[in-house]
Formats: sequence, C-alpha cells, structure tokens
Amino acid sequence: MKTLTLYELNYIVKRTLQMTLDQTYWVKAEISEMQANRHCYMELVQKDPKTHDIEARAKAQVWATTWNLLRPTFERATGQRLAAGMEILVEVKVTFHELYGFSLNIIDIDPTYTLGDMARRRMEIIQRLRDEGVFTMNKELPLPRLMKRIAVISSATAAGYGDFCNQLYNNSAGLAFETSLFPASMQGNETELSVINALNRIAEQAGLWDVVVITRGGGSTSDLNAFDSLELAENVAQFPLPVITGIGHERDDTIIDLVSHTRVKTPTAAAEFIIQHQEAELNMILDMEDLINTTAARIVDDEKTRLRMLTNRLPASCANYTAREEVKIARIMTAIEAKATQMADKERNKIDMALQRLKAASANIISREWRRIELAEAKTKTADPMTILRLGYSITKVNGRVVTDISNIKKGDCLETALANGVVRSTVEATKADPGIMPEDHT
Repeated sequence: MKTLTLYELNYIVKRTLQMTLDQTYWVKAEISEMQANRHCYMELVQKDPKTHDIEARAKAQVWATTWNLLRPTFERATGQRLAAGMEILVEVKVTFHELYGFSLNIIDIDPTYTLGDMARRRMEIIQRLRDEGVFTMNKELPLPRLMKRIAVISSATAAGYGDFCNQLYNNSAGLAFETSLFPASMQGNETELSVINALNRIAEQAGLWDVVVITRGGGSTSDLNAFDSLELAENVAQFPLPVITGIGHERDDTIIDLVSHTRVKTPTAAAEFIIQHQEAELNMILDMEDLINTTAARIVDDEKTRLRMLTNRLPASCANYTAREEVKIARIMTAIEAKATQMADKERNKIDMALQRLKAASANIISREWRRIELAEAKTKTADPMTILRLGYSITKVNGRVVTDISNIKKGDCLETALANGVVRSTVEATKADPGIMPEDHT
C-alpha cells in the first residue's frame, strides 16, 4: 500500500482542481466577514432563504492589484462600500493551496446585482413598514406651534451639527431656541444601534422636547446603509415626537427619510425649516395682534359714535320719559283715590252691617241672660226653706244640727221642729226605725 504525505495529497487535490475547474465561475453569495487592507479577504456564505441557516461557506480573496480596480468601480456604481451582510455577484476562480486549503480568488464583481439586491431589500423593508401600519405614523403627528425645544441626534464633532446650531442660533429674526445634543455615531457599523439608543434616551424625557432632528452632514454615501435599517425605521416611524431628518445626502432618500415627519437635504436646511416654521407662527401672532388692535379700535370708535348719539338723544328721551312717567303717576294717583274711596265705602258698609249684627246679637244675648236670671231666680225661690215649709214640710234639729237619720237621735234629746209659722220644741221618749214608713209620713 502506497502512503502519501499530507502535502502530497493536497498537491493532488490542487492539480485535480486546476485540471477540472480551470475556468472562472459567477457565484452569488453573501459577505459574512470582510477585512480589507492592501488585499481584501472575505468569508462568503449561502443561507437558506427561509431559515437563514448557513448552507455553504468559502474563503475568498481579492489580491491588491484587482482590489484597487474593483473597489472604486463598485463604490461609484452603487454608492456603497463592500461590507459584511451585502449580497454580491462575483467572478471567481477556484484555488487550492497545500498550506491554506480551498479558497475562491475573486477577479470581478458585478455592481448591478448588488444594486438590485439592495433595492429589493429596501422595498421589502418599506412594504413591511406599510404592512405594520407604521409607515406614515410620524408624518401624521402635528408639528407643535411652538417649536423651540429641539433634541438633536448627531455626532458631537460632525460639521453638520455645528452648521445646524450656527444657523439656528444666528437667525435673522432673533428667535430663541433651546437645543440638546444626544450623541450618536453617524457612520460605521455602530450607527444603527447608536441612533436607536439616542432615540430611546429622548423618549424617556419626551415631555421636555418639541421635535427631534437627526443630522449627519457630509460623508460617504456608503455610510447611509445604517439609515436603511428596518429596526431604526420602525423606531423613527413610531416615535412620539415629530422627527426631522437632515443627513446631508441630496441624491437619494434613506428609509428613515421616508418615514420621518419632514425630510430636508442638509443640517442647515433642517435649521432653516425650524426657523421658517417659527417665523410663520410669529407672523401669524403679529397678524392676529394687528387684527385685534384694528378690531378693538373699530369697536371703540363705533361705541363712541353710539354714545354720542345716545347723549344727543338723552335730553329729549328724558323729557319724553318724564312726561310718560308723570302721566302714569297721575293715572296711578287717580286709580289709588278711586280705589281708596271704593275701599272706604266698602269698609263703612261692612262696619254698618257689623254694627247691626252686633246690636241684634247683643239683644239676643241680653234676652237669653234675662231668661237665665229669671230661671235662676225661680229655682232659688223654689229652693228657699220657707217655700218648702209652706208646702207642709218641717225641719228638725238636735243640738243645732239638722236630723237626717233616726240613728242620730236618742232618748232624752231635745228636738226643735221648724214649721212655716213657728217652732215646736219636744223631748224624745223613744225611737223606732221603720223602713216601711215613707219620709213624709215619718215627718
């Protein structure tokens, strides 16, 4: 059995590949990793469209001579730098090295494929934002009438940020503004996350600000990739304050330009937009002030005229009013006199009738009282002891007390019996109680 060294085996593989894959191939792949200095080294991958799992992987390189030609051509055509995550169509030659193994040597790149893929991804993001119902949310927010407190997302060292502040604070109208910088990286791989974090910090104190300005200024168009991010676009579209974008790129709109409330071309234009908005509000207030002053002056003049007319009519009106009131008073006095006379006559009639009733009532009362007196007198006469005695009755007393019960008399008592025409004195010899004897017979 023949034994091979590893080098010999790799050499056989190399020769076999050179003989069987001696031509070039156009390959579609995604850049997974990339490092460029003098030469450019990449890792290319292919992913499953549904699961995004990596199905194939290969190392690739662009040698310096070729890289110096392909890089500027690609960037001029696409406006983008080659970067990880980008879909590319490359012409490659399959190579195998005994030490470094399998790799693809890139000899050409088709920028039109990348442009198409970028456009496709861009449209997919836009359509997703529309499907989520957030694409126009920020645009639908009303701009505050007082746009004075401005939160700015930019790099602290960016020239665009300085241009924005200079334009804003040195406005010819002398308008006052308050700005606060929320620093963010505006280029490179950290841009997307950095801007989102700045938006989150502003959202935590949203009540302190009227609008948000995202400004970038000049720079390579390849740095705009971060502003075509789905996550960043969702944050801008759903932000609770109006967002103004002025990222210094006049040729194309990024996705956050499309979903922001207002897109302007440059940071200076963003400042000018805010100034013009405030000037319009100021002019409207001044117009309203003029209108109020004019209207107030007209009302005052009208009232003065009306007051003069009233003053001129006042004497005649007073005289007419006085005459009318005097007539009314005379009528009222006449009516009062007639009413008083009528009431006096009526009251006199009432008094006369009352006197008549009083006389009749008095006579009746006197008559009744005389009858009562006569009856009382008759009763008194009837109750007089002498009247009773004249009827044949007598009154017996013992020791000065009238005898009403036989048990009050005992033998030997001295009795006085009063009759109508005298008194009989007697002495009791005996008593006898007889219930059958009537009081008249006993007496």
